[in-house]
This record gives sequence, structure tokens and C-alpha cells, in this order.
Amino acid sequence: MSTLADFNDFIAAVRKDTGIASFVPDESGLVSVRVDDTYNVNLQFVEATGKVLCFIEITTLQKDAPAAVFRDLLVGGLFGKDTAGGYFAVEPESETVVYNYFFDLEKAAADTEDFIATLEKILQLCDIWSERIRRVLAGDTESAPAAPVEMPLHHMIRA
Repeated sequence: MSTLADFNDFIAAVRKDTGIASFVPDESGLVSVRVDDTYNVNLQFVEATGKVLCFIEITTLQKDAPAAVFRDLLVGGLFGKDTAGGYFAVEPESETVVYNYFFDLEKAAADTEDFIATLEKILQLCDIWSERIRRVLAGDTESAPAAPVEMPLHHMIRA
């Protein structure tokens, strides 16, 4: 079973491989890094399961957001459509859409380059969903739907 010390070692390796000095966990095992001034990538170690929860705030919805947005998020969550094994949540107070994904720490630590590449693909997925939600909120029903996401699931990912 992985420990907080194992997670800290893993994050140190990610910090070294990325050169991003802000990849530093707090005492509870939470890392929060701002990427391209667009997303906050959060990694939370869950010691009881040996998993790392990755959660990224995608956008904030208006209180009167159309049902089509929630329908898309629900379809994605229930059927894995265009989510690459992750799932969505809407924070009820702020109406923020959050993408969530679980990594197995032992598998992620075994190949940090693959972990980083997967994070980059997750950010691309967040871009796609952000644009999809933006179009629905703007009432753009005429444009073509977003292309299906063809993201290979890497061997280290356990949703």
C-alpha cells in the first residue's frame, strides 16, 4: 500500500521531470498547480486507496444554464462518452464544473513521463469540454458537435 511519503517522492519526480517548481504537496497530500493561466490542476493523494485524485475546474455555469449542458455532462458521466474514464461533478454552491480522474499511485510512479503525458491529454480533454459547454451556453446549436475524443487510456490509469 502506498503512503504519503511515496506520494511525496512521486511528486518530487514529477517536479523534476516537468521543471515546474510549484509541484509541491501540502501536509495533507494536495498539490495545486496553475497551468497556462487556464486551469488549476489538483492532485490529492488518498492513502486509504493508494489512488491520486486529479480534479480540474473547467468552467463556472450560470445559475440558469440550459438543461443541454447538464445532459451532456450526465451522458459523459454515466456512459463515459468523451471522458477518457473520468467523470464530471458540478459544485452546487459555485456551479463550477469539475473533471475528476483517478490514478493508481504505484503505476503512475513507475512511469512519471507517461503520467505527465496523460495529464497533458486530460488538459486537452478539458479544453474540448470547455468549448463544448461554451457553445451550448451561447446557444450555438448550429455548429457541428465536438469531435469524439480519441484518447488512449494509458496502462497506469485505474478509474
